[in-house]
Amino acid sequence: MMHRWILFHLFFAVNLYHLVSSKKPIALIYRGPATCKGCSESVAVLLQDKYKIIYAGPKEKVNIDATTLSTAALYVQPGGGDLDVAWPHVRKYAAAIRKYVKKGGRYLGICLGGYLAGTKPGFDLLPGSGQTDQYITSKGAVVTTEIDTVVPLYWRGKLRHVYFQDGTRFDLDKKAATTEVLATYTNGKIAAAVQHFGQGRVGMVGPHPEADQSWFDMYKLKNPDGKMSFDLFHDLVDTLMN
Repeated sequence: MMHRWILFHLFFAVNLYHLVSSKKPIALIYRGPATCKGCSESVAVLLQDKYKIIYAGPKEKVNIDATTLSTAALYVQPGGGDLDVAWPHVRKYAAAIRKYVKKGGRYLGICLGGYLAGTKPGFDLLPGSGQTDQYITSKGAVVTTEIDTVVPLYWRGKLRHVYFQDGTRFDLDKKAATTEVLATYTNGKIAAAVQHFGQGRVGMVGPHPEADQSWFDMYKLKNPDGKMSFDLFHDLVDTLMN
């Protein structure tokens, strides 16, 4: 028993050393049953130039808890499946994530990760009466089904098109905390924003600006912008982190 105890703590110490010894700030990215295939990796590709990428989850070498979150400059909850299906897999992380952000951490939620910023169910990261919901059910939505498609939106006032699959709308309480809206859908609902939560910040986006060409090819989609939306992803991250 003592031998197992020593091995466990040695393994933990080695993993923690690798986390804190990086010269780059750490981006801790969830990877597990609550995310879609390739979603975590697509985010990692776009972050890897500036961040040391660490995947965390039930089958990864790194778990999601107060200790590992304390080493991260950024925690990312990528896109995934249905909220009610995903929630049982991530519910156990809620308290640690909420405390991490409240004490100054940065949370980036994409699509499902955006839904999880709310409370229906979720991590409860939106101040005041803030809540998340489906864009497709909102009045004036131009996409009204859960199909994979491309959605038009206004990003900092400019019309853009982004990969979309039943993405989030954010009903934020702007009086409760400092809020910067980066994008709205064409019906005026919030598609991307950064909001303060305690001493930290929450970055959220309903569509998938991290989607690469393979996502579009899978469903024979084309982006009317003639390019990917990576610049929008980087704008969101830069706004969240700076």
